[in-house]
This record gives sequence, structure tokens and C-alpha cells, in this order.
Amino acid sequence: MADRVGFVGLGTMGGPMAGHLLRAGHAVTVWNRTPAKAEPLREQGAKVAADLGDLAAECRVIFLCVNRSEDVQECLARMVPQAHPGTLFVDHSTIAPNAAIDMARDLREKGFRFVDAPITGGSVGAEKGQLTVFCGGDESAVDEALRYIQAYAKRAERVGGPGAGQMTKMANQIAVGGALLGLCESLSFAQKAGLDVAKTRELLAGGAGGSWAFDNYGPKILAEDWSPGFSVKNQRKDFAYCREAAATIDAAVPGTVLVDRLLKILQDEGHGEWTTAALYDAMLRMGAEA
Repeated sequence: MADRVGFVGLGTMGGPMAGHLLRAGHAVTVWNRTPAKAEPLREQGAKVAADLGDLAAECRVIFLCVNRSEDVQECLARMVPQAHPGTLFVDHSTIAPNAAIDMARDLREKGFRFVDAPITGGSVGAEKGQLTVFCGGDESAVDEALRYIQAYAKRAERVGGPGAGQMTKMANQIAVGGALLGLCESLSFAQKAGLDVAKTRELLAGGAGGSWAFDNYGPKILAEDWSPGFSVKNQRKDFAYCREAAATIDAAVPGTVLVDRLLKILQDEGHGEWTTAALYDAMLRMGAEA
């Protein structure tokens, strides 16, 4: 029988990822803080653990896809007492790089292994099994993790030692923020100029100004569909980690600071669960002095 793999966190990203592991032929045990989210995986053949300790007791490789550094730390604290020596923990969450380094060190001292492996590609990438994964950790641990990660990734690579995966994800989020601003600023300008916004998006997307954001968030803007996607509150959570990491290496991130300030407008209005593409809606309400 195949070794049993654990998967913790079955949200917008984690649920589809666990499903891909099942379809790849792995035996999977899952756990989620909201039990109802585990039911679709149970129907696909996953075993649902009663608690994190039970999951850790039967799985030698455990994936996490939760939210904040504190959430990962809490889950690990509940699993480690029941985990087998040498268990490999692979964290797909986006957390603070320094937290990932601390977790790797603490787990190594206790006889476990850890890979920080944040993901990018959005909910569409998770559903299609086309994510990109940045892996930080020892080579042997990353190599073992990659044997499973290939079930839901179009590209996954080791980018360095502990914490390097999260540092790469910070660079990714900085780039994502800039592309988001370019999209929303451009199309809100086109709207106010009286242009055909749909045609403008199509033309710009095929030229030098095109980006993943134009292709994937442009249609949501045209439909005024503010469902995530990736939510404003989660993007701002990631930006906080970006700014923290930037301070530790004395890096300038003025674009990230600006986009975070603009997204804060939406969150302060009670729209933290909206897609980040809703920045377009906020920018339509701004004047030239903004």
C-alpha cells in the first residue's frame, strides 16, 4: 500500500491540491478546521482525521496550506507530539520568511524535517493542477516533497535553504501587486476617458502592457465580479510579510506600500473578502489628486 500523506487546510487552494494528490494515486488523510470542507475530499476517497494528532500519527509526509504564520505554528504544535521521527512537514502557506526559518530550525532539533513551499497561480491554478511552487529547505527534503508536489504543480523547484521559498514568494507578491495596480489604473483611466473598456483590455493584453492580471482579472473587472480569486484581506496579509521582510534586508518596496494603502480603502469599507481586482472599483471613485 502507498504511504499515507496528510493534508491540513482545505480552503480555496488546499482543497483542490489534496484532490490532485488523490487522483495521482496517493492515500491521503485530510483535516480542516471547518469539518464540512473535508466532505468533498471524503467523497473522493480521502480519510478524514478526527484531529491533527491522529493525522500526524499515521502520515510520514504532511502538507499544510493554511493562512498566517501563527496558524502554521498552531498546527505544528498539535501534530509534533504524535508525529513519527523524521516526518516531513511541507508548508504551502504564505508566511513570514523569518517564521519559516525558525520552524525549520525547531523541527530539525526535534528530529523532523521542514520545507517552506509557498505557491502561486491562484484558485484557477489550484483547480487545474498548474501551480508554481517555491521550495526552501535541505535538498533531500525538497526532493522528497517534489515527488508529491508534481501532482498539482506545473513547475516546482528548490530556490535555497530554509526561508528561501518564502522570500521568493515575497518577491512574487511584490510583482503581483505592481501588475494589479497597472491593470486597475489603466482600465479605470480608460473608463473615465469614455473608451470601450472591454476592447481596451483586449488590445492592451496583447501588447507590452499585458500581464497575467490582464488575462485573468480583466474579465472579472468587466463583469464587476468581485468574488475571490485572491481576497483583499489575504493580499494585505502577504504585503505585511513583504514589508517586514524588506525591512530585514533594507530593500525598497514603494510600489507594495502604495498598493497596500489602496487596498486598505476597500478593506476599511468592509470589502476585505472581495477579489483584489476590485481595486478598479475603488480607483473609479478617486480623482486625479489621489
